[in-house]
Amino acid sequence: MTINALYRKYFQKSKIFLYPLLDIKRGTSVVPSETYLSWGTSYGPEDMKLVCLYKPRTDSEYINFEKNVLLKHNRLCDYIKIDSETSIFTFDFSDLADDWMHFVNGRFSKINPDIKRKIVNFFDKNSGNYIYVMSYLYPEKYFEDYAKLLGCSAELLEAVGELCDKPDLEKENLRIEVADLHSSKILD
Repeated sequence: MTINALYRKYFQKSKIFLYPLLDIKRGTSVVPSETYLSWGTSYGPEDMKLVCLYKPRTDSEYINFEKNVLLKHNRLCDYIKIDSETSIFTFDFSDLADDWMHFVNGRFSKINPDIKRKIVNFFDKNSGNYIYVMSYLYPEKYFEDYAKLLGCSAELLEAVGELCDKPDLEKENLRIEVADLHSSKILD
């Protein structure tokens, strides 16, 4: 499979590169509506927290998933039910500090090979995202493809080293107000 078009729209980098590291099986109907690297002024990217926004449902699949997967997750450090339509689960990635910093700084190719493998394995090999994720994590294999699409030399892209822009910290910041975030915490 080759890259034959550029992905031009911004996509939530935390959802593509970090959410797969939670080891939640692909294919479940329970997925976050969005993911973030920060939450207002409560968490910043330097805190190494993945903030996942869920829209709770009342069906048994969601209830069981929340109870048995999300609330029991070993990375879970915070859970806040904002209202009946919004729950926020925050996961701690401080044990992966080096990889987190590579991610935040847009150095996707520098991420640990085992972590890269987890990310890639999350995506179906036949999905549209798979080839793009591969090119972002292993750019050396795709410089020629991108050079043709961009009308530049592969050497120029090799000098840059990455084929994906770094996360936009404004777009990766959840902006939901909670009266008192710290008193709303359910986990301690």
